[in-house]
Amino acid sequence: MIGPLAFATPLLLLALVALPVLWWLLRAVPPAPIRRRFPGIALLLGLKDDESQTDKTPWWLLLLRMLAVAAAIIGFAGPVLNPQEERVAGDGPLLIVLDSSWASARDWPLRLDRAGLLLDDAGRQGREVAVVQLTDLPSGAVSFQTAGAWAPRVPTLQPAPYAPDMAAAAEWVVGIDVPAEVFWFSDGVAHEGRDDLTAAFETLGPVSVFQGDRDLIALAPPRFEDGVIRGDLLRVGSDTPRDVPVVAYGLDPSGLPRDLARATATFEAGAMVAPVEFDLPPELRNRLTRFELNGERHAGAIALTDDALQRRQVALISGGAEDEQQALLSPLHYLREALDPTADLMEGALSDILVASPDVIMLADVATFAPEEEAALVEWVEAGGLLVRFAGTRMAGSDVARDEAGPLMPVRLRIGGRTVGGAMSWGEPKELEPFTEGSPFFGLTIPDDVQVTSQVVAQPDPTLSDRTIASLTDGTPLVTRAPLGQGSVVLFHVTANAEWSSLPLSGLFVQMLERLAVSTRPVAPEAEDLEGTVWIPEEVLDGFGVLRDAGTRPGVLGEELADAPLSAALLPGLYAGEDRRLARNVLAQDATLVAAGWPNDIPVEGMVVIEPTDLMSAFLTGALALLLIDAIAALWLAGRLGGLTRAAALLVALSLPQGADAQSLTVEEELALLATSEATLAYVLTGDTEVDETARAGLQGLSNTLYQRTSVEPAPPIGIDLELDELAFFPMIYWPITPDQDIPSAAAYRRLNDYLRGGGMIVFDTRDAHVGRFGSGTPEGRRLQVIAAPLDIPPLEPIPEDHVLTRTFYLLQDFPGRHLSRDVWVEAAPADAEQIEGMPFRNLNDGVTPVLIGGNDWAAAWAQDASGRAMFPVGRGQTGERQREIALRFGVNLVMHVLSGNYKSDQVHVPALLDRLGQ
Repeated sequence: MIGPLAFATPLLLLALVALPVLWWLLRAVPPAPIRRRFPGIALLLGLKDDESQTDKTPWWLLLLRMLAVAAAIIGFAGPVLNPQEERVAGDGPLLIVLDSSWASARDWPLRLDRAGLLLDDAGRQGREVAVVQLTDLPSGAVSFQTAGAWAPRVPTLQPAPYAPDMAAAAEWVVGIDVPAEVFWFSDGVAHEGRDDLTAAFETLGPVSVFQGDRDLIALAPPRFEDGVIRGDLLRVGSDTPRDVPVVAYGLDPSGLPRDLARATATFEAGAMVAPVEFDLPPELRNRLTRFELNGERHAGAIALTDDALQRRQVALISGGAEDEQQALLSPLHYLREALDPTADLMEGALSDILVASPDVIMLADVATFAPEEEAALVEWVEAGGLLVRFAGTRMAGSDVARDEAGPLMPVRLRIGGRTVGGAMSWGEPKELEPFTEGSPFFGLTIPDDVQVTSQVVAQPDPTLSDRTIASLTDGTPLVTRAPLGQGSVVLFHVTANAEWSSLPLSGLFVQMLERLAVSTRPVAPEAEDLEGTVWIPEEVLDGFGVLRDAGTRPGVLGEELADAPLSAALLPGLYAGEDRRLARNVLAQDATLVAAGWPNDIPVEGMVVIEPTDLMSAFLTGALALLLIDAIAALWLAGRLGGLTRAAALLVALSLPQGADAQSLTVEEELALLATSEATLAYVLTGDTEVDETARAGLQGLSNTLYQRTSVEPAPPIGIDLELDELAFFPMIYWPITPDQDIPSAAAYRRLNDYLRGGGMIVFDTRDAHVGRFGSGTPEGRRLQVIAAPLDIPPLEPIPEDHVLTRTFYLLQDFPGRHLSRDVWVEAAPADAEQIEGMPFRNLNDGVTPVLIGGNDWAAAWAQDASGRAMFPVGRGQTGERQREIALRFGVNLVMHVLSGNYKSDQVHVPALLDRLGQ
């Protein structure tokens, strides 16, 4: 070892000692000339020898040769940069243990690479090895095999989407009856029981730990609080400030998955928890399927959502009859308007409603119940339901909750007082007091026009302040709430319509109901709530956080789904019951992440390994290059490079432009050279960047299709300026029409008419799906009329069914682009066109129509990006892809028609020509 450099055969470096001897030998060859005085030498003065030889080797050539020899010696010595010291030493069995949990997935390839290096070292030492995943413990005794037997199996190992059972692993280690050196690949998280497992491993032999240094960031399941979705990000690793993007995924209105919202969670310096918040409207919230940490690749970075964030079933029951003629006075009208966008509403008798088991029941001025109805309603609330009651004349005039509140009222009501809003009861309308921090309505803005004119008044008692969640400015309760079992009962002390207050007329009413309705279903149900039920897995997560179909996995008992730890039998994912779905995530809402700690006598190493670099080939290549330079220098010194010098000068001269006036090609000449070297399609530059790019991509996609399916190999398409560029080089020009496109000048129109008369074709595309049929119905159609007026365009007709365009390459009857329409116009056949076997024979510019007009937006259907993928959608599903294929076939027919003319139509004359020739 010399620093980071090692040699496989270091004894060869002794040859470097011979370099001074080599220097002396090179200096001695060739020998120095001997000076002899000869008078006749004067006759040779002034003569020049074509070949010369130096009397000694120049110093720089000697140095070059010495460096070449030194590089060869060092190369054959086998230099290696950053050689790895063998980590495995000894001759006993080697046990490689991997946590293989979801937290290991973040750097899983590094773990496998590091384990592979350990296997290589063990193979060189001839030691037996066993590789064990703690998330998939062997059922029997540990099997120690050769390193070569494990090498092909290690790359196939995968992390599990759950944490290992450390207690079970410790019991398994106790059953190992042979000493072994342990190399433990830890995920860096302090799982319960890790200390006991560490002690068990130490009984086998020396323990070394490998642990990644990359931050582990996980996402606890978000929850809905105070009208927003809140979640917490947990971190293990560094304590530096860091921003982590969080993406909320869901289904768009067409049912396709996409990201619906993004937020950023910020870890402050030293913080291991970072909050994240999404403020989404109910419509978007109902579509959410999962939250994901952008850039993290493990199951803990995914939080699946279930019905807890989605639409609720709300039952509405009124104490009086509905009057269809006076809907605004209906007790339920404002409740329907407020809840319909965010909840599924149901109405009916209370006995029928309870059978349907809604999430929320709202009672508008319902004072009393039958005994069996009251008992059933109490049972429903205790099971987790939310009962919301509104006051009214019936409640104010009844004796409900006078002596005691009872189970279905949060507070006792006062007899008399401000119950029906008489003139003697109120001095003036009352306004709402700002919501306190403990109220579910905290943070909502109270409009100035919300006033209360009447209410039922709560009887003061010591618990009244604890049960008040909204009050008026004079301190009287407006909304009260009391728990009942797992549910709760809420009372609005005003009516559900605008009779006693203007609250139902405001947006605040909608927000208050939303704050109440979303808390009816617990995010994490208790085991008792799910006891006796079976839940079928629909989708499950793997260790890398990829959501996969559950396939035929068996169902899970409800009590296990609620609180059993995740395992191979209970994977994180979505589970379906009879009437709802539950999400089981890697982390619970109250989960914490703590970094693993290790005893001082256990070495902990990182996962990153600097790969050794073999420098033998580099040194030998350098030596060969130096010897090549030496050979060229020797030839130069001997004067034998004259021929090579003259040949190089000749090549340089031939590569330069000929003639004294030779200059670089002009832009016009370059365009002509490019357009005439191969078949080239062109498009008119409209000035609209988006339209021009679509036209270019469309012709490029059509050129790709021609190259793949025909013998035509087009060059890349060219955008042309009608005012500057020559048009005669292009067989076909695609001209997209835009509403604000400039009108060409007179000179441009002259070039265009010459182009049309000379056999060229212009494809006009209004891209408007023929809404106006090229008339004044669309801006594009009107602009086309203005542009085409000065052009020498022959009479046109809709493309006939027998037109040569329908069969130049493919047999077609439709000519769709991104739009589907058959209104395509071409040059009309003359009235006296020759008919042979019912096929018109056209001889117009060799059968090529000079113009083709349509509005199907062909370029968008043809357009392909640099990788050959379609850039714009066409239709939906397979039907749309079929339409794109027909559009490409029409483009192929169009180009083949331009290039081959009436070749296909001429084929119908073959029988007549043969008959005339007597064949």
